[in-house]
Amino acid sequence: MRRVVFNQKGGVGKSTITCNLAAISAQQGRRTLVVDLDPQGNSTQYLLGCGGETLDATLADFFDQTLNFKLNPKRTEQFIVASPFEGLDVLPSHPALEDLQGKLESRYKIYKLRDALDELSRHYDVVYIDTPPALNFFTRSALIAANGCLIPFDCDEFSRRALYSLLESVQEIRADHNHDLTVEGIVVNQFQARAGLPQKVVQELINEGLPVLTPYLSASVKIKESHEQSRPMIHLDPKHKLAQEFVALHDTLARKYGA
Repeated sequence: MRRVVFNQKGGVGKSTITCNLAAISAQQGRRTLVVDLDPQGNSTQYLLGCGGETLDATLADFFDQTLNFKLNPKRTEQFIVASPFEGLDVLPSHPALEDLQGKLESRYKIYKLRDALDELSRHYDVVYIDTPPALNFFTRSALIAANGCLIPFDCDEFSRRALYSLLESVQEIRADHNHDLTVEGIVVNQFQARAGLPQKVVQELINEGLPVLTPYLSASVKIKESHEQSRPMIHLDPKHKLAQEFVALHDTLARKYGA
């Protein structure tokens, strides 16, 4: 299973959801890879405790290699970095991804990520792909390479309206490039159960027949500590309510989609 976490809006928890679900997959015995396509590198920082600038090989090096013919190119696995958590590896980001985007797009390298993950398929049971907050080259590459798509959602009216455009973009990628791509569901993040507006907005999504996943992920200051310590919730505080919600969400996806 390859799962992309995508929303064109920033600050909705893409990296948090990516890394916490991946950490649970690995803890449960699945060989797990996180691909960090966002030049900001939040998933890289979260899982490795360092930025891509300090690493010897990153996704920027991988994509740069696709632009230049080499007699002895590096294999995709040579760009992978092991995390401190057993069974969990990272294809790390780097700020240079931003500068490479135009070159990659003009040279039509949109399928290179899919090809690389095909190459790695025998090594990993599940792949989680974190994306930039934009429908750009890297996000399209991820949607073409993935089987499933999770859409983080923060509970406000602006996000609800933007959701329909986002779903149309996913369906266009599915129609044109990747017939196997499925919208697995909308992940409600930073949910405040006692506030009226979040409940109203989420209920509207359900009434409209959109695939809202449960449980909703609670708003918690604990997630900031998780980021600061570079320890996903299942490793930081497995008994915390939010950690248990991530486990329940992960297990819902595993039952439905087998990974």
